[in-house]
Amino acid sequence: MGDTVALPPVPGTAAADTVALPPAPSEVPFPARPTAAPAELDAREVSAWFGSHLVLERVSLTMPAGQVTALIGPSGCGKSTFLRTLNRMHELIPSAAMAGEVLFDGEDIYAPERRLTEARRRIGMVFQKPNPFPAMSIYDNVVAGLRLTGTRTGRREKDELVEESLTRAGLWKEVRDRLRQPGGALSGGQQQRLCIARALAVRPRVLLMDEPCSALDPTSTRRVEETIHELAGQVTVVIVTHNMQQAARVSQQCAFFLAEQGTPGGIVEHGPTGDIFGTPKDERTADYVAGRFG
Repeated sequence: MGDTVALPPVPGTAAADTVALPPAPSEVPFPARPTAAPAELDAREVSAWFGSHLVLERVSLTMPAGQVTALIGPSGCGKSTFLRTLNRMHELIPSAAMAGEVLFDGEDIYAPERRLTEARRRIGMVFQKPNPFPAMSIYDNVVAGLRLTGTRTGRREKDELVEESLTRAGLWKEVRDRLRQPGGALSGGQQQRLCIARALAVRPRVLLMDEPCSALDPTSTRRVEETIHELAGQVTVVIVTHNMQQAARVSQQCAFFLAEQGTPGGIVEHGPTGDIFGTPKDERTADYVAGRFG
């Protein structure tokens, strides 16, 4: 296992999902059209701590480019913690520490020369609870990520980006005539898709989703799942879900996490989703996907 690195809190932030917009960092030009293909993520021997408590131990998992990988398992087994290590969100927790590597197309995002803002731009995240900026318009919510990542663009490019991102998130037709209305006035399902559009606006190559449908009604859940299907192939998606049917519907790859009798969380089994649900190799995996525990 690699050296343990303590991760200090980011000034002006908290562990909450919603953060205030900081001043823009050094600006970078905005590309006219998406050019980057989906990226492969490769976690190697990842361990994570909160203070002295080891919550995740030596997890290794390859998440193939352009596919949906589902992380399943009972509460408290480290799925969301693992997800947050994949774009350095874990370090927002003041007592957090981690060890191991997260390779983004072969390059470790935790390497000293790698900028935090670049990792967050390339690897976007959608949280469990929809968190649009409530006082901002739908339009401004979508382009908020440009300021967060210091991306420079003109008004015409912004207009095109808003339409493109909302279309990719499956929301454009529903909101195109009210882009200047507050994002917080949308329904829960629409707010979640707005958050997906906001994440897509900076054109990430990977999109992490932490139980994105757990607070939504069945109709909204179906629409978000349709959005995930539409995004497959355009970006690499890694999703945490407690819904076994959802994992089976949306993913091509699946990893089953478990923490037993006070031990740290880890992966019991991973592979093609059809194999995990149809012919699992480990009895614990079979019991979990069959609903016998968890």
